[in-house]
Amino acid sequence: QVQLVESGGGLVQAGGSLRLSCAPSGFTLDYLAIGWFRQAPGKQRERVSCISAFDDTTYYADSVKGRFILSRDIAKNTVYLQMSGLRSEDTAVYYCAASKGPTTSTTPDGCYNYLEVWGQGTLVTISS
Repeated sequence: QVQLVESGGGLVQAGGSLRLSCAPSGFTLDYLAIGWFRQAPGKQRERVSCISAFDDTTYYADSVKGRFILSRDIAKNTVYLQMSGLRSEDTAVYYCAASKGPTTSTTPDGCYNYLEVWGQGTLVTISS
């Protein structure tokens, strides 16, 4: 069955870096919109980043711009979220997500809102 599996979470000191990985099973990511969400304890799910399948435009939440980089490796059929300059407020469960098919929108909502296939999440904890 189609699924996404995240990995790479862990405990990191503030100011440190971490790379999360997302590997799909049963489908390829090269023609889909892909992205990341996160959810901190007691908080609502938050958009982190998304890359459009239509033109490969990458979007980032204001809170992570300049610190996080979303990328995909077509050969490995894997997507990554490279995180640097980590802060306590980055502590959350991070979820990889993908669209079910090609998308055509070039707006942030057109990318994020079509992410319907979800991974199980990986916990990132930042210590001060």
